[in-house]
Parts: sequence; C-alpha cells; structure tokens
Amino acid sequence: MRFRAEQHLRRQGDIRSVREQGRRIDCRAFTVWWKAAEPATPGSSRPARVCVIASTHAVGGAVRRNRAKRRLRELFRQQQQQVPAGCDLLLIARGAVTSRPMAELSAHFSEACQRLPGTAQP
Repeated sequence: MRFRAEQHLRRQGDIRSVREQGRRIDCRAFTVWWKAAEPATPGSSRPARVCVIASTHAVGGAVRRNRAKRRLRELFRQQQQQVPAGCDLLLIARGAVTSRPMAELSAHFSEACQRLPGTAQP
C-alpha cells in the first residue's frame, strides 16, 4: 500500500499538538508519540497521519538521518492497516534505528500499534 500525501503530518501546530497532548510508547530504537484525532464530521474518517523525525544529536549526520527516516516511513507504509483511522503519529528515531534489522523494527512497531486505542486485539 502506498504512503499517500494525506497521510503526512506536516503542519507544525498538528505536530506540536501530538507532542503536548499525545501519549508516548518506547520502542527501543525509536519512540512513537500518538494522539487520537477528533473527527471533523460525524461518520467521516480520515487516514492515519505520520511525521518522522530524526535529529542530528540522536541519529548522526545527514546520511544516517535520511536512512533512519526512510526505514521508519517504510515501517508505517507496510503496517499502516494496524494504525487506527484518524490517529496522528510521531516516529522519533534514535541512533539504533539504522543498525537494527528491519524485522526487529517491524516487530516493535507492530507491538506499539497493538497498544493504540481502537486497535482490534487478537
């Protein structure tokens, strides 16, 4: 499934809102901040949105930051059906995100998605 433009969380006010009013889940190599957004109109749902952040201090130079962001975007793209509709996510990379295997990162992200409200528990 594609990572569409409407799934990008871009506005600074929205990102700040997730950081200030949202909840945090630690996934070792990265951190997930989430906030369930209020629906605009009853009966309408918008897709989950995500913002990926990788700082120089936590991850390293430009090459490592870009690789970390690509890997986290790919995690979201592959498992976006597990994220409840209307949920806003911030994925904040740590240094280990570039060195850990994708299977391990995927397992941590999947586990974090199971902890989000509105997700069907198996």
